[in-house]
Amino acid sequence: MDKKDKLKEVVDQAIASQHVPHVKLKKMGPTSVDIDKLTKPSKETHQEYWGKGLTYLAIVLIIVLVVSIIGFVGYHGLATFVSDHVNVIHFLTSTDWDPGEGKNHVGAAVMIVTSFLVTLLAALVATPFAIALYMTEYSSKKGANFLQSVTELLVGIPSVVYGFLGLTIIVPVIRKLFGGTGFGILAATLVLFVMVLPTITSLTVDSLKAVPSHFRKASMALGSTHWQTIYHVVLRVATPRILTAVIFGMARAFGEALAVQMVIGNAVLMPYNLVSPSATLTSQLTSQMGNTVMGTLPNNALWSLALLLLIMSLVFNFLVKLIGKKGQKETVKSFV
Repeated sequence: MDKKDKLKEVVDQAIASQHVPHVKLKKMGPTSVDIDKLTKPSKETHQEYWGKGLTYLAIVLIIVLVVSIIGFVGYHGLATFVSDHVNVIHFLTSTDWDPGEGKNHVGAAVMIVTSFLVTLLAALVATPFAIALYMTEYSSKKGANFLQSVTELLVGIPSVVYGFLGLTIIVPVIRKLFGGTGFGILAATLVLFVMVLPTITSLTVDSLKAVPSHFRKASMALGSTHWQTIYHVVLRVATPRILTAVIFGMARAFGEALAVQMVIGNAVLMPYNLVSPSATLTSQLTSQMGNTVMGTLPNNALWSLALLLLIMSLVFNFLVKLIGKKGQKETVKSFV
């Protein structure tokens, strides 16, 4: 007796003894089983193969795309140091930026310092103004839905609109109040504050909603007030995710180009106050990339700025993962 005969015997016995007919075999009797048909892949099996194939193809394409972007930016960004022999330490610490004059004039310290200042100030200003606590702990359902709609509306506004509003409203106000041109870190901070506020608020709302309700009930049962529960329990549990929200907002601010370019002043000068014109990595890239020739030192220097932006993006993602894992461990230790 070969394998097909044994299989047919087993199937016949299963059909004869079944109490609830199988969907595929309910019209079959013990003598009408087609073993060849049973051993061949069914339509559902082929669909399973297609689904897995499309999923794996999408994953491969994403990996190839990410690796290609990193490789392309890395190849051109490192050319400044490999081909043009610019010293890395000089590049990171010098404030002299004029690549057209030679390798001794390629210093990105001004853009690096200004980028971090604008990013940190925007995050500091945006975080206290996040209305997430009100939306999750105090507001009615209708009020929370209305605020959520407003927040989502702010997300959909193009960055050029924010830049134009900053150029026509914020810059003249700063010029009138503090003197000077009105361009600088303060104007960029106020524009970025509005731009990153929806990101920080939305992610903070999700983090507060993720706090289990029995934590709040247990705190209330011990006699805590509503604010004591929020401060000592809810915020304590949600802190890692709130920090993640802030980092995502900082990543958005660090990579913003057009809106910042319109209000920062685009002068490669080390800022000595909040209202002096300066330049960020992104503003310098967007304003100068079209004015250079591919393969020259000025062009390679701009690609090095792009490489710095890419590295900072990876650092922000790493911090998000690190804080998330650390927060989970601390939450478990605190409440178990």
